[in-house]
Amino acid sequence: MNKEVSVFADNWNAMGWAGVVILLWFAWRSGDLVRLKDSTRLNLFLGVAVGLMVMWQIRTGVKPGLSFHLLGASFAALMFGFWRGWLAASLAALAAVLTGKGSLAGLGLESLLFCAVPAAVTHHLYRLIDRKLPNHFFIYVLANGFFGAALAIGTAALASTAVLSLAGAYALPYLLENYTPYFVLLAWSEALTTGMGATLMAVYRPEWLETFDDERYIKNK
Repeated sequence: MNKEVSVFADNWNAMGWAGVVILLWFAWRSGDLVRLKDSTRLNLFLGVAVGLMVMWQIRTGVKPGLSFHLLGASFAALMFGFWRGWLAASLAALAAVLTGKGSLAGLGLESLLFCAVPAAVTHHLYRLIDRKLPNHFFIYVLANGFFGAALAIGTAALASTAVLSLAGAYALPYLLENYTPYFVLLAWSEALTTGMGATLMAVYRPEWLETFDDERYIKNK
């Protein structure tokens, strides 16, 4: 996915784009995108998207389709929830295509594997923690920011490994030896970046962090 030509066959690329279209339809039906009509929310959303675009430009890879970079989808999901978090990360993926670091044909799968999957993991983990654990600042930061981001990128790594193997792009033994293990190192960087970002937002701009409520997590403690 880091070359202009996708490593996937046309039918896999078509399935990726179909999945993106379905997600866009559900995002529109959810009513979540209506929040972007507010100029303040829109500016914040675009600012985060630009930040993710920079992250997606700093990458390395071993072969076509096997690139490594920070995703930022977990941070975006903590900022905006799943739908706008996924969309912000997908804009970063689109920017990578426009700068020659991605494939337009493979953009659908890129959006699903490295934007939708980590955003969904982060969002559902947040909801689970919110129901099961006490409302505490450190629980929010450590569980959602650090652990959630590491779990999210790990899940994305396993999902992309499975898809690359099933599509016949690379053999599974090669992926397990030269691709998947390196996400362990990337997971630490993703967790640190997301945790620090969530901490700074919670302290200085809690109103920007839609999954955080300073009345529940800080002021009433």
